[in-house]
Amino acid sequence: MFPKKPPMGFNTWNTFAENISDEMIRQTADAMVEKGLLAAGYEYLVIDDCWSERQRDSVTDKIIPDRKKFPNGMKAVSDYVHEKGLKFGMYSCAGVRTCADYPASFDHEFLDAKTFAEYGADFLKYDFCYRPENVNGPLLYRKMSMALKASGRDIMLSACNWGSDNVHQWIRSTGAGMYRSTGDITDSFVSFRDIFLSQIDNFVYSAPGCFNDIDMLTVGMRNRGNVAASGCTDTEYRTEFALWCMFSAPLMLGCDVRNIDDVTLKLVTNKHLLRINQDEEGRPPFIARYGSDNMRNIYFKVMSDNEFALMFTNLEDGEYRLWLPLEDLGIPVSSGKGLSLINAFTGEDAGIVKENMYQSLEAHDCAVYIAKIVDA
Repeated sequence: MFPKKPPMGFNTWNTFAENISDEMIRQTADAMVEKGLLAAGYEYLVIDDCWSERQRDSVTDKIIPDRKKFPNGMKAVSDYVHEKGLKFGMYSCAGVRTCADYPASFDHEFLDAKTFAEYGADFLKYDFCYRPENVNGPLLYRKMSMALKASGRDIMLSACNWGSDNVHQWIRSTGAGMYRSTGDITDSFVSFRDIFLSQIDNFVYSAPGCFNDIDMLTVGMRNRGNVAASGCTDTEYRTEFALWCMFSAPLMLGCDVRNIDDVTLKLVTNKHLLRINQDEEGRPPFIARYGSDNMRNIYFKVMSDNEFALMFTNLEDGEYRLWLPLEDLGIPVSSGKGLSLINAFTGEDAGIVKENMYQSLEAHDCAVYIAKIVDA
């Protein structure tokens, strides 16, 4: 599968880990439709690790669903998800066991890909735990990619090797549609900040067809669930979401969408931020101005239809006032041009700026604008 835009959806791991079931997946599918998430573009519902029995079937050698968690089998769950208009995602691992010590796909790639196709999977998150010492990482992902292509079903490969083996340099060649480039996220400002900062130089490798996945979002988790840590404020969550949008990262929700609060729902369905994330050109932004080891950068993103996205960031612990000369965007004073701005968070007209722009930000906050070049 060739994703033209960053994939969007929900993954069970951040909130539920092993506490998944047929009922929970069906309720989540219902919520994604009823709360408008599917309409906003969140189309994948992905079951992460811990979905299977601890051992393969002794007769068929297939991985089989946990009989207590999924008493009706996985095909029944997949059918329900599809009936809701969603796409269905599964999980496996390139090693001999998954990260939570369940059966994985090493040396079973073609059998497992066929099994996932039989379930009706549209997406496979493929992890990187418990690998034999002498195996080649890139080859493991090529093998599963080939297996999926031979399965008879169009299944997106979501490679999850945590940034190992300089993955950004070769993963596109495997046919993967997205790739995890970092370790696991936790629900804290420091976690998402450090994950984002680690990939600033690598987003140039991300483009339509294969997107840099900086992990599932913790937005709205509020220090609950499997990856709970210190939790985040609403300001921090909106900065997290805006960064993922600005850099065209896949948007995989990790909070319990059945109980998503109004503030979070409004944020993750914000049409201006999603417009930035889902822009058809999928270009990375450039850093218009550096500040304090990337902690106070200003980013500018070229989009389709002669639009642009402008983002001011303050990842520091204190308030700062940022300055941007439009010359740094390629708009000199002599051009007679400026930028017409729309506040991406509120949708309000922010006026026209020329020559210089100033932005005051509280700690851990950001400002994002949709911009067009105009006479000024």
